Amino acid sequence: MGHKTHPIGFRLGIVKDWQTHWFAPRARAYRTLVLEDLAIRSGIAKEYESFANAGIARTEIDRGTQDIVVNVHSARPGILIGRDGERVKKLRARLEGITSRRIQLNILEISQPELNAFLVSRNISDQLERRVSYRRAMRQSAQRAMQAGAHGIKIIVKGRITGSEIARREKVMDGRVPLHTLRADIDFSITEAKTPMGRIGVSVWIYKGDIVPPPPEETVEEMETIEVTVHTEELADVTTQEG
Repeated sequence: MGHKTHPIGFRLGIVKDWQTHWFAPRARAYRTLVLEDLAIRSGIAKEYESFANAGIARTEIDRGTQDIVVNVHSARPGILIGRDGERVKKLRARLEGITSRRIQLNILEISQPELNAFLVSRNISDQLERRVSYRRAMRQSAQRAMQAGAHGIKIIVKGRITGSEIARREKVMDGRVPLHTLRADIDFSITEAKTPMGRIGVSVWIYKGDIVPPPPEETVEEMETIEVTVHTEELADVTTQEG
């Protein structure tokens, strides 16, 4: 049997951070807060459901004592903001209705979408839905990621590719992807392409390099100065003994 581990969950607390930060005061409140987080994420997805090219890759939630901070990372923040911020205001009102608390909404831009595993897998899935050749879609995505500075990328497509009767698995790999190295910064995502012949799964691993903590600073202890006083009488005795 295979012992596969999620690359991001495997590195949580080491080189990866959680997407939600809060503390439950009581055990009963934990369930309520988790369901509320899921409602926030689904609310954001439904708000921009009609915009397929919105490019929302990550949603971070930070809960404070007074308000909730929601950071939405997107490759195209202009689509999310809208003209004069109309869509952001509408989304904020929707989230405040879900949580009954004040929402601080931040739209952050992803500088390099070619190095984001979710955006790469979503792009391949969209091309498969448009009946683009899977080999071309996978190869182009791998080349763009390597040109953007990735150390390695692995793409796996599973399902009834090209509408064949028997499902199969296709793989493209460039560079190296060390899944067993904990300090390796690996981004991972799975998306699905909805085709007339069934759903096709697309998995993407992107290796961005190692995250090495800075070496500890060594403190050099200063030695105290040692004073030595030599009298002339002692020098004379030493010279007579040598003679």
